[in-house]
Amino acid sequence: MSSLWGAEVGRSRGRIIRTASVALICICSMVCQAQIGAGASLEPASAPLQIHGKEFLLRGKPFQILSGEIEYARIPRADWRDRLRKIRAMGLNTITVYVFWNLHETRPGVFDFSGRKDVAEFLREAQQQGLYVVLRPGPYVCAEWDLGGYPAWLLKQSLTPGSTEPAVLLRSPQPAYLAAVRRWMNRLGQELAPLQASRGGPILAVQVENEYGSFDVQQNGPAYLDQMLKIVRDAGFGQSLLYTADGGQELAGGSIPGLLAGIDFGTGQEQHQIPLLQNFQPDAPVYIAEYWDGWFDHWGEKHHTASAAVEVREVREAIEKGYSISLYMVDGGTSFGWMNGANWGKGRYEPDVSSYDYDAPIDEAGRPRAKYFALRSMIAASTHRKLPPVPSSAPMLKGIHLTLTRSQSIWAVLPSAVSNDEPQSMEELGQSYGDILYRTTIGPGRPATDGGKGIQPADVLQLDRLHSYARVYVNGNLQGVIDRRLGQKELRLSVHAGQRLDLLVENSGRINFTARIRGERAGVLGEVRLNGRPLRKWKMVPLPLDEPPASGYLERGCKRGPCFYQGTLRLSAVGDSFLTTGSLGKGVVWVNGRLLGRFWDIGPMGSLYLPGAWLHPGANTVVVMDWNGEAEAVFGLDDHPVYRTPAGTPLSPALQKDRKIFGDPSRHSSS
Repeated sequence: MSSLWGAEVGRSRGRIIRTASVALICICSMVCQAQIGAGASLEPASAPLQIHGKEFLLRGKPFQILSGEIEYARIPRADWRDRLRKIRAMGLNTITVYVFWNLHETRPGVFDFSGRKDVAEFLREAQQQGLYVVLRPGPYVCAEWDLGGYPAWLLKQSLTPGSTEPAVLLRSPQPAYLAAVRRWMNRLGQELAPLQASRGGPILAVQVENEYGSFDVQQNGPAYLDQMLKIVRDAGFGQSLLYTADGGQELAGGSIPGLLAGIDFGTGQEQHQIPLLQNFQPDAPVYIAEYWDGWFDHWGEKHHTASAAVEVREVREAIEKGYSISLYMVDGGTSFGWMNGANWGKGRYEPDVSSYDYDAPIDEAGRPRAKYFALRSMIAASTHRKLPPVPSSAPMLKGIHLTLTRSQSIWAVLPSAVSNDEPQSMEELGQSYGDILYRTTIGPGRPATDGGKGIQPADVLQLDRLHSYARVYVNGNLQGVIDRRLGQKELRLSVHAGQRLDLLVENSGRINFTARIRGERAGVLGEVRLNGRPLRKWKMVPLPLDEPPASGYLERGCKRGPCFYQGTLRLSAVGDSFLTTGSLGKGVVWVNGRLLGRFWDIGPMGSLYLPGAWLHPGANTVVVMDWNGEAEAVFGLDDHPVYRTPAGTPLSPALQKDRKIFGDPSRHSSS
């Protein structure tokens, strides 16, 4: 299918947008999709949601999907009901939900659907709140989530020793890949297939794959999509309306003949994108499967917001024209722990921050924004319905400060090492997330340099492929940083025979989009060279950091980074808050054993969302791991997020107008 596409002309939501011939789109439309409106859909008559011409029928009555995307894994379980009630009060009748494979099958064949991973309970709660569900079971989800939702262990084995090509080729008809997908989907079907509307549950529709038209390796596209359709049906989801979703220019490459095609686009793109869908599939309902009402943030870049005024206008137009629509996101939440993803844009790696606030109508802490109320008023007027009252939001904690003085060096708590002549990736060592230490000793026959004239160190350390961030130490002394984000592959340093060389490497988040996912191993990939010659005899120390050290902390015990800091946060009452990280460098934070996410002083995120559900009155244990390793760690709690927007960044005219109408989007309205 790739022969249909022309040159790359831009990017949208991190996806590659390619031009396509309008004539070819129309031909594909007539040949492959016209049967949708003519009643030749592949969907069973038992599915409660049916296509009838250009509208949906739910159990024989006209139905308009008014949905919002929310992810169970990005919201604390204790807050699920609150968020769902607010979505219902906004005027929506449906939620759209991704399922994250890597959250549930952390090891091959070992599944976990307990606690905050209990997606079935999340959908049951949605039904109790009067919401239907559009389910997106993957296996690929994108979602700015590590590796697009794929488990990292899929990348463990190589085709040949030393090869960077995985034995399991993601998003392909390869038997090894499809076998893993089939096992996952069948297990997920046991959890969720009974919750289809045909069996009394809330699930109306199920997506087959996700935005495959944007995947830039489509040699076996039709065969792969046919296999995915069969796997989804075999898992028990064939009793629902099945559909695909892609950007307007990618519809032909990602759709399946006989299935409904939805379209994905962002704020301000409606007039351009809708005609592409209507030309492609003229006799079917218009389903805006993702309407991007905000954006996500990358480390080192500005914080993104979107125009509420434009969104209100475009969503109103969609509703009044009878289109079905899903807001992506209605509540973005947080990519807790290590689960943020990354993009590849303009030839460089772009890791995402832990916050997935997305400038959604409901903010990261669950509070309705001004745009929530603007959309709510518009939906009530356009649908002529009286909406339920908006649930109140509890007060947030603020004005609390804590200094952590008890600390210990990461060098003091290193676990056992694995030896190998060459560096190995995290996946080869059975590790999925966190950090990893590579250590070797410079041998007596180290290669000579050209003399190193001038003030720069004489030696050059080179890494073929680093995923994704490394601090380099010689005998424990920091020499510098190599950062994939900046395209760096080498560092000048001074090192002598017999000295210890350490590379402390962070997996900053795997790319979740394009064919680059197939090579997204973490750690040091390939050779490490000193002055052009490979270094051998490595010891590798996996540091998954699922939990911080429980003991060994001393008062002012850490004198140089990276260090762990521990302290006690004493509270008389609990509530949500934002843990401010302005005095910290780079690292992660645990509260009561739960990993909140990452901080980094390059911004734009200068705080971490701390759910009140994870706190309790009395003593709460806080642990910070900071690569910078100062004498102490200082932070505070506030009632709003902190963003480090680059100075002098101008607001667009649309956002300037928003500020006048809706106020500063970084502040929040009470409900």
